[in-house]
Amino acid sequence: MPKSIHSTQPPLKYIPHSFNPLILKMIQWVIPIVLRFRSRPWLPAGIVQIDAKNTDILAELYQKFQAGKIRFLIAFRHPEVEDPLCVSYVISRLVPQAARQQGIKLQHPIHSYFVYDRGMTIWAGNWLGWLFSQLGGVPIRRGRRLDRQAIQTARDLFANAKFPIAIAPEGGNNGHSGIVSPLEPGVAQLGFWCVEDLHKANRSETVFIVPVSVQYRYTQPPWSKLDWLLSKLEADCGLPVQSIGKHEQAEIYQQRICRLGEYLITEMEEFYRRFYHQDIPKTIATEASATPNEVIIARLHRLLDKVLQVAEQYFDLKPQGNFIDRCRRLEEAGWNYIYRDDIADIDNLPPFQRGLADWIAQEADLRMQHMRLVESFVAVNATYIQEQPTADKFAETALLIFDMLSRIQESTLPGRPRLGLRQAQIKIGEPISVTERWVNVQSNRQATKQAVNDLTKDLQIVLESLIENRE
Repeated sequence: MPKSIHSTQPPLKYIPHSFNPLILKMIQWVIPIVLRFRSRPWLPAGIVQIDAKNTDILAELYQKFQAGKIRFLIAFRHPEVEDPLCVSYVISRLVPQAARQQGIKLQHPIHSYFVYDRGMTIWAGNWLGWLFSQLGGVPIRRGRRLDRQAIQTARDLFANAKFPIAIAPEGGNNGHSGIVSPLEPGVAQLGFWCVEDLHKANRSETVFIVPVSVQYRYTQPPWSKLDWLLSKLEADCGLPVQSIGKHEQAEIYQQRICRLGEYLITEMEEFYRRFYHQDIPKTIATEASATPNEVIIARLHRLLDKVLQVAEQYFDLKPQGNFIDRCRRLEEAGWNYIYRDDIADIDNLPPFQRGLADWIAQEADLRMQHMRLVESFVAVNATYIQEQPTADKFAETALLIFDMLSRIQESTLPGRPRLGLRQAQIKIGEPISVTERWVNVQSNRQATKQAVNDLTKDLQIVLESLIENRE
């Protein structure tokens, strides 16, 4: 199991945004290159095409924003790590293009501030925090009940900054282009706060939330690369390799993925049953009409629950919320043990106390690995592949399995294999007026809370409706 933390660390300091137009211009210029060769400079296997629908909607919104008539937040789907780059490409290149076609004059640069996970700088390095700061990024600690500094900064930018702000309401990527994870209420809450702030300042701008769908598909079905990846995964698991390489036998690929899934679930059930003393029955109660795939998913969800319980028991946390909520709380609990706010000067600790601090940091990092295993599978369900078996969906699922095996086998998590050239499909939805909703509930705090929940649900529905089926 990978252990990247070997000693206690200083507190995770807040990284203030410090927008730099020159850095933005450079990044906007290199985005296509980064997408094409990200993490694999010697392989032609990145995103080679970005198609966007309804960019005229954003062009008109930017025009009204710059004229001081509206404020808006871009709520974009987050299936993959490339999403922010793709959305940035649309904003910086395709929106100005749409504006020119419609005779709309926009002030440059066309950009948006954004909120990002503070943990990204842990995995990638401090350079990423510096870069995001220069681009106007706001870091947030997702597991904190209230990250006041990040929330206040995002709230101020939404109401007052010269650019709109972009946030992924799912909170993290789930690896599935066709599944929207449960949305967090922060985006809707920021929308209502923005209306309140404008009202208090006697400003008349209308506040909108703009849903943006992000999907990916391979330019050509990567059957041969998928066969190679499944063969590798089968070999790593000690299973007989069933290499076929014939794209017309899609059902065989589905069978291989299901066989891998059932094997891994069985092995991990026994692992947690034996070494972590979890009560995991060898059978599971399901409806008589349940398909084998539905039984596998039921076992997977039961296993994920037990895996999270192992970490929660260590950090003395009670299971609350869905899998995503529990992962966020565990991440924050682990960081509190590793990045010590309660130690004034780590370097001046007596050796004995430093040893104890290092010990608990290592232990916390190891316990968090249980949660990391769960993160990859929070969106897996029984029907995603079954309803429409495609090479894209097979690839998504196989790559999630690859992530899991890599976390267990490697001392560091390697980059994902690239299965082929991909194109991104971005779709801009109709803006949702927060101002209209706020007018109906402004004098009732309880009604406002319900309005936030309703807006979150409506945004979820819209994002799901924007997903296009892939043949």
